[in-house]
Formats: sequence, C-alpha cells, structure tokens
Amino acid sequence: MFSFFVFLNSGVTLGLLLLVNSAFAGVDHNFLTLESATEIAIQNNPDLAQMRARAQAMAAIPSQVGTLPDPVVSFSAGALPVNTFNTAQVDMTQIGPAISQAIPFPGKLALRSSAATFEAEAALQNVTEARWWLLSNVKQVWWQVFYLDHALQIVKNNQALLKQFIQITRTKYEVGEGLQQDILLAQLELSSLLDQQLRLEGARRNSVAQLNALLDQAANQPVRLPDEIDEKLPDIISEAALYQQAEHSRALLASKHESINAAQARLDLAKKDYYPDFTLGASYGFRRDSPAGIDRADFLTLNLSMNVPIFLDRKQAKAVDQRNSELLQQKYVLQDEWNRVRAQITQSHSDFQRAKKQVTLFKTGIIPQAQQTVDSMLVGYQVNKVDFLNLVRSQIALLNNELQYWNAFAEANQALANLTAAVGGEEIYE
Repeated sequence: MFSFFVFLNSGVTLGLLLLVNSAFAGVDHNFLTLESATEIAIQNNPDLAQMRARAQAMAAIPSQVGTLPDPVVSFSAGALPVNTFNTAQVDMTQIGPAISQAIPFPGKLALRSSAATFEAEAALQNVTEARWWLLSNVKQVWWQVFYLDHALQIVKNNQALLKQFIQITRTKYEVGEGLQQDILLAQLELSSLLDQQLRLEGARRNSVAQLNALLDQAANQPVRLPDEIDEKLPDIISEAALYQQAEHSRALLASKHESINAAQARLDLAKKDYYPDFTLGASYGFRRDSPAGIDRADFLTLNLSMNVPIFLDRKQAKAVDQRNSELLQQKYVLQDEWNRVRAQITQSHSDFQRAKKQVTLFKTGIIPQAQQTVDSMLVGYQVNKVDFLNLVRSQIALLNNELQYWNAFAEANQALANLTAAVGGEEIYE
C-alpha cells in the first residue's frame, strides 16, 4: 500500500516522503500490461510450479496405498541332514518354493485410498488458492508501479513549473517588483521536489525486483507500463453476496473440506484396526526318491495367519482417540479460515468503496478547484495582487491532491485484486 506524509516547515517548506513498494517488468522494453504480467506469472512463477508438482506427486499416492502389498516369494529346504546334505537320505527332506500374500481386513485398503485421494484433492485446491494470491500479488505490485510512474510524472511537471516560478520571480526582482526571498523559497521547493524524485525512483527500483521475482525474471530487468489506462472503477456486489460467492468458490475452503474428509477416512481406518489382518501362504516341497528307489510324494503346505489385536486399550483405542482429535482440529481450522475469509472480504470491500469515493471526490471536486486556485494565484502574483507564499502554497496543495488521486486510484484497484483472491473468483461485479 502507499503512504505519504506532508510536512510544512514555517508554513512554507514542503517535504514529501513516499514509502511505496513498486515493481516493473517486461521484455524488450515493450509495455507490460496487467494482463500480460499475470499471464507471465502463471506460466513462470517457481513457487506456483512447485505446488503443482507437489499436487501431482500426491495424486499418485491413492493407487499405491489402495493396492495389496507385494506378495512374498521364498525358497526353502526343510529337514535337510547337515551331516551329509543328501536330499534323498531322510524321508521328510523337501526343497521347494513358497509364496505368501498379506491381506488387510476388508475395507482398509479402500479407506487408505480414500484418505490419500482427499489429501491429493486438498493439494490441488491449494494450487488454485496459491494461483489466486499470486495474481493478487502481481496486481498489487503492478498498481504500485502505475502509481509511482504517475507520481514521478507529477513531480517532474511541478519541477518544470517551479522553474517557471523562479524565472518569473527573478524577472520581477530584477525590475524591483519582487523579493529575493521569493527566489530562495522557489529554489528550496525545487530542491524538495528533486528529493522526492530520488525517493520515488529508489522505491521503484526496489519494487522492480519484487515483481520480477514473481515473474521469474532478472531482478534488474527494465520494463514500461502503459501511460494511459481506463480510469473508470467498476461497481461490485454486496458483502453478503460476496460471502455467498466465496463459500462456493474459495479454493482454501474447499481444501479444508477435503482435509476434513481425509481426517474422517483416517478415523474410520483406525476403527478398522480393531480387526485383524491376514496372511495367506502356500509352499510346495519336492522330495527325491529314497536310496532304495521308493517313490516319495511331494508335499503341499497351505497356511493362514492373522495378527491378534490384544492391546486394544493401549493401541487401537488410542489411535481412534488421536484420529477423533485430528478430525475435530480440521473442523476448527475450517471455521477459523471461514472467519478469516469473511474478514478479508469485508476489509477489501471497505477499502475499495472508500478509495472509489476518494477518486470521485478528487477528480470531480478537489483537483479542479485546486487547479483553478493555482491559475488564479499565478495571475494575481504576476500583477502583484498575490504574494509568492500563497502562490507556492496553492501549488503544493495541487501537487498533494494529484498524488492523492492516483494513490486512491491505485488503492482501489489493489483492493479489487485482494477482493478477487478473497472470494476465489472474478464474479464480484454487478
């Protein structure tokens, strides 16, 4: 956001301090429009890209956890005499393969897959959420630069005007109709404007790095913004309608709903752990004929085993308590985020309405009146009916009003950017 403080020393000296974050980006010195800046950010921003990669990674989890464990294949030699290692010496000696398969209790695999699916969907919603706030951040900085460009132009125009004042004052002084202190006052004001210009240019360079970082470009890459833009501000729907819109379209809320679903699935899975898992196995034993040539049949062995959950109170029951608490936590998180979303909407809505009213007030009332005052003062000063101090004061007032107009205009558009991200969509206009 922009802020500036005006100090008048002895009713004359103007010191203007502008603390502004701004940014500027572009390619080959072409104009960087707001639309092109957002497109570049969506394509190139590394933070958004890493969130996409994480969502893609999590999307590969459900099929993994929802699939049976890999079967175990083994090879064994049973009842093998260690004195001779002769497989035909003992009747019970057998050599052969075996296979076993772990089988979770029915429903466990589906619940594991469901929990992972909900978490993957939450990660995908987080990508959408990050995308909206990336767009908001880009727009914020873009409008900061837009304001700074106009502020710099206003300061430069006032520098040229003060130089004219100095020339007029010097001419009057030379013919004995002016005062030397008027020349010194004008030169002091010109120096103050030069200081403002340095501060604005420094702030602009700093903010260029911020926007370039969002666009994944070199921090010192120069760009230009369009000189002209439509100054009409839109009408937006009511707060209540914005709340309703956000409830259905805000990705953050959708992500928290998915987290609740995942927590519920994990709770159901914890309850399933009261029941045993199984392991099925089979082995085949090959037997050689006896030394006397007697044919010995091969052996087939089948087995079924299961774990026995005998520590229910200390293990499974505690796991259910844990999952219940985690589910409750996610519900509280959703409620907290919903409160934050409504606060964001209300604040952005209020900021926009206030800034929009200021824009109208400055454009249609204050600035035209201030300009008329300066014009009248200048004419009066040239015919010795207005003193130079009042002329300077009127020009200072016009300068401040013009800066406040563009400041309010930028703030209104910044509020719109925040409001769009807070709602999670662009359906905010009447």
